[in-house]
Amino acid sequence: MPISTRKVSPVIGAEVENVDLSLPMTEEQLRGIRDALLKHLVLFFRNQHLSPDQHKAFGRCFGPLHIHPAPLGVLEGHREIVIIKADENSTHIAGEEWHSDVSCDAEPPLGSILYLKEAPPTGGDTLFASMYAAYDALSESMRQFLGGLTAIHDGARNYEGRRPDPTRPGEFPHAEHSVIRTHPETGRKALFVNRLFTTRVVQLTKHESDTLLEMLFRHIENPQFQCRFRWEPDSAAFWDNRCTQHLALWDYYPHRRYGYRVTIGGDKPFCRRDPLSD
Repeated sequence: MPISTRKVSPVIGAEVENVDLSLPMTEEQLRGIRDALLKHLVLFFRNQHLSPDQHKAFGRCFGPLHIHPAPLGVLEGHREIVIIKADENSTHIAGEEWHSDVSCDAEPPLGSILYLKEAPPTGGDTLFASMYAAYDALSESMRQFLGGLTAIHDGARNYEGRRPDPTRPGEFPHAEHSVIRTHPETGRKALFVNRLFTTRVVQLTKHESDTLLEMLFRHIENPQFQCRFRWEPDSAAFWDNRCTQHLALWDYYPHRRYGYRVTIGGDKPFCRRDPLSD
C-alpha cells in the first residue's frame, strides 16, 4: 500500500498516516518514505511501538548507523541508540539551540529518527526549519558570496565536559564545511551553518565572520521556514539532517520527556558551483 502523507506547513514537514515502523518494510514503502523525506524534509509518525532492534532496523534501511561522538547517554547493549531525556532534575536539555546534528563530523549524518516513549502533557515541542527555504530567501548577491565560503564546525563548542565515545578518537570532531551545501540527492542548495557548532568562516576576519554568522543564525530563525511538531507518547520523527535544522523546546519543567534516537551515517558536504542554477 502506498504511504499517505499530510503536510504540516507549506515549506516543511508531513505526517505519515498508514505505516507501522515496527514491521519489515516493502520496497514500495521504503521508496515512498524516502521520496516523502526528500519532498517534506521531516516526517512524523504517530502511534508507533518500537523495540530497540526494530528502531535500528528501520534506520538501517537508509544507511549504516552513526555512532555519536559524545552522547549524554546510550541504551545498554545498543551503542547506536542515544537516550534523549529530561525531567525535574535536568539543568538543561540537548538541542536547545538551532542546529544540524553533529555537523562537526567530517561526514555529518544523513538523518535522525527520534522515538519518544514519554511526552509532557503540554510543551516539549520540536521546531524544524528548512535550510532550502533559508537559502532561497537570501538575495542573489548573498547566495553568490556565500557559495565560495567554508566554515569551521567544532564539536568542543557543544560537547566540552562530556566523555567521548570510546570507539572514536579521543578529541571531539572538528571539520571544515561549505557554508552552502548541495543536497546529494535532490541537487538543491541549503544553508549549512548553525549556532551550536559553527564557529568561524575561514575566508573572513574574525569580526567579519562573527557578524556574518550572527546574521545567518538570526535569518534561520524566521518562522516562515519552520514547522512545529507536538509530541505525543509513542511518536517518531525522521528528519533529513542535510537540509534542516531543529530546536527542542524546554518549556515543560518539571514534567518528563523520554525517548531514543538513532542516526544514519552521511557524507562530506559539498557545494556545486553552478551559476545557472543560482
